[in-house]
This record gives sequence, structure tokens and C-alpha cells, in this order.
Amino acid sequence: MNRHSLRLRLVAGGIVAILIALAIAGGALVVVFQRHVSRTLAQDLDVHLKQLLANIDLDAQGKLVLAQTPVDPRFADPLSGLYWQVSDDRGQLLRSRSLWDSAMKLPADRLIPGETHQHEADGPGGQRVLVAERAVTLSAEGKPVVVRLAVAEDLARVTAATSAFAKDLSIALVLLGSVLALATWVQVGVGLHPLVALRRGVADIRAGRSRHLPSSVPSEVQPLVEEVNALVDAQEAEIERSRGRAADLAHGLKTPLAALAADASRLRERGEREIARDIEAVGEAMGRHVDRELARARVRGHARGKVAISTVVRPLVESIVATMSRTPDGMRVAFENLLRDDLTIPLDRTDLAEVLGNLIENAARHAADRVRITSDDGQPSVVVEDDGEGIDPAHLSRVLERGVRLDQRGGAAGLGLAIVQDVLDAYGWGLELSSSELGGLKAVIAVRPGVSGRPSRPAKVSVAPSA
Repeated sequence: MNRHSLRLRLVAGGIVAILIALAIAGGALVVVFQRHVSRTLAQDLDVHLKQLLANIDLDAQGKLVLAQTPVDPRFADPLSGLYWQVSDDRGQLLRSRSLWDSAMKLPADRLIPGETHQHEADGPGGQRVLVAERAVTLSAEGKPVVVRLAVAEDLARVTAATSAFAKDLSIALVLLGSVLALATWVQVGVGLHPLVALRRGVADIRAGRSRHLPSSVPSEVQPLVEEVNALVDAQEAEIERSRGRAADLAHGLKTPLAALAADASRLRERGEREIARDIEAVGEAMGRHVDRELARARVRGHARGKVAISTVVRPLVESIVATMSRTPDGMRVAFENLLRDDLTIPLDRTDLAEVLGNLIENAARHAADRVRITSDDGQPSVVVEDDGEGIDPAHLSRVLERGVRLDQRGGAAGLGLAIVQDVLDAYGWGLELSSSELGGLKAVIAVRPGVSGRPSRPAKVSVAPSA
């Protein structure tokens, strides 16, 4: 995907936002879980602390005694991570077997009777423990004795539970992130679909299948559609004006050219044939250029101005052949119209007549006695062949170069193939020249080959080759 792609930017931005959101959410969930486990641990310690309070007492000698130890078996397992300790202000100390020969170092904070303190402290074996402690006042021989009770548990339980939760959570977040990334891709695709429709609409306008973009689009792209349609209308209007100006210019030159031809005729009658011939050559060249510009003016924009146009080819070729048969070149050759009756070409009839007329005229001029018009069976096309001398295959590539002329005899078709190529260009068609099996030149008009149905640009031809 192109790094400048709008889809890529939107998807990448969405994925980055998802990753940031999942990272923040994951961290917050881990903190919440850790606090939840810590509260559960504190509640367990409070239960053990209440068991100690219920069983602590002083015997007849005033010594601390515990009627019953807490029932959790970890209190009897050395360094198990769960501990209890009871001390008084006289220095007496009772402790769980799990403390073994050590004692918990409790902070020197002042405990109010009936109030429970919770804090972290260093436990036996370097463990970090959570301590819950409480003070109670007993009486010994009429004297008050402050007893301090403490229960502690290793915080490694909280750490282990939090680590396990974070691991499971990370797997869930990865799966969730994948689903959200896929959803982002789909969402971006759905959101950009109107732009795809606009691209297809523009392609339809270029191909002549439509004149405007469709108006049934989301409101966000409606202004763009309106501007593009307005631009298309303005372009068509400008093309129409340009065609009119070109036609006016060409028609304006017709009268001076006719006068020039009349002057050349009078000079020939006076015997000045060389000057008359030069003037006629210049007039013919100017006439051919005028004809070409008229054809260009008609074709330019004309192919886009019609939708789904097509022409049945065989009757058109019959009409052209009938006309050519009355010319000097046409009377000396035989025309073979082998086209199928149902063959149609997606070109306007007038434009197709311009193309085929030039090709058939060129073939008749260079043929020995035979011109054949056929088509390829595999695709819509027209093939015009003659049995003339043909062109050396080494020179075919030169014929397709603009400005190269192999035919030095002059004549009316000097720009015929150039006009053919101009017309075909407007419709996305191309002209291909090769040697014919009849011995002369083979000219094929067909859709230009290209990628995904879009034709590539062929070599342009601006000369009429000699056979």
C-alpha cells in the first residue's frame, strides 16, 4: 500500500489509538486488580485478628495466654508467609510457629483501643508483609495491661496474583486489539467507499459512459461532486467553443484556398506550369491541415459526449467502397468486404467513417489490384489489407514515428493516418501496422491493450506509408 494512502493513514492512526487505549486500560485494570487482591488479603488478616482477640487473656499470674490459636495451618509452618504475634507493654511476647525464632518489627505507632491499623513492614526472611494490628487493654491485679496483637501475610501472594492476572489480561487485550484493528480496517473501507465510487464515476466520464458524477452520495462529499460536475460542464462548454473557433478558422481558410487554386489554374493556362504546381502543392498541404484540424475539432470531446455509442461496420464499409469505386484508384482494384453482418464498433458513425475512409483510400492507392477488409474473430476490430509492394519490416517502426514520411509521391492522403490516429485516440483505440499475407500493408484498428481494461497509449502515426 502506498505510504501516502489515505486508507493507510486512517488505519494506522486508528491502530495507534487502539494500542494507546488498550495500554492505558490494561495498566488501570492491573492496578485495580492489585488493589482488589490487597483488600481481600486485608479482610483475611482482619478475620485472623478477630480470632486472636477472642482467645487472648491473662492467667492468674498475669501472663499472656492464648486459649486457642488461629486455625489456618500456615501459622504452624515455619516461614510460610502467614504470621501472628501478641505482645504487651511489660515485654511479654507470644508468636506463631511460622515466625520460628524471629519476631516482627512493628512500627512505633500509637494504637487506639478498638482501632485496626494496616501497613507494610519487613517480615522474617526478608519478606515484605502486610500487617494488621490492634490494641486491647486487659487487667492484671487491678492494673491495666495494653496488649498489642498483629497478624501479617507475605505480599508475594499479591504480586504473584497480579502477575498472573496481567499475563492473562495481555492475551485478552491482544485478541481484543486484533479484533478492533480488523474492525477499523472495515470501518475505514466503508467510510472511503464513496471515494471509490467517485473514482469509478470519473473513469466513466473519461470513457464516455457517463457525463456527470452520480448525485446520490453522502453529504460530506456532495460539495466535491457538485464542483467536479460543474468543472466537467465548464470543460465541455470550453471544448465546444474551441471546436467552434477551429471550425470557423478552417472554414475561413476554405475561400482563400479556393482562390489560390483558381490562381494556380490560371497560371497553368498561361503556361507557367512550375509555378502553378508549386502553388497547388502548397494549397493541397494547407487543405490537408485544415481537414485534419476539422477532424480534430469534431472528435475532441465528441467521444466523451455520447454514452454507449456503436456503429454497425459492414454497411458503412459498403458505402465507403461504393464511393471509392468511382475514384481513379478505386476503379482499378477489387474490394473484398468480408466483415460479419453483426460486427459493431463502439465509435460514432461519422468518426468511424473518417477512420475507415482514410485506411481504405490509402490501401486502394497502393494496391496492385486487390483490397481486403476483414476483422479478427477474437475481438471487435477492422483489418484493411492490400496486395501492393508493402513496406520493408525494418521500416515499419519508422512509419510509426511522428514526422516520418516514406511516401514521397504526395497526394491527398498525406495526413490520412495521422487523422486516423487522432480519431482513435479519442476513443481509446489504436492503429497497428504490419505486413499482410497479400504482400502489401496490413492496418488493424482495435482497442488498445492495457492493464485492467485501461488501454496503454499506442505509437502515433502521422504519415501515409508507401506500399
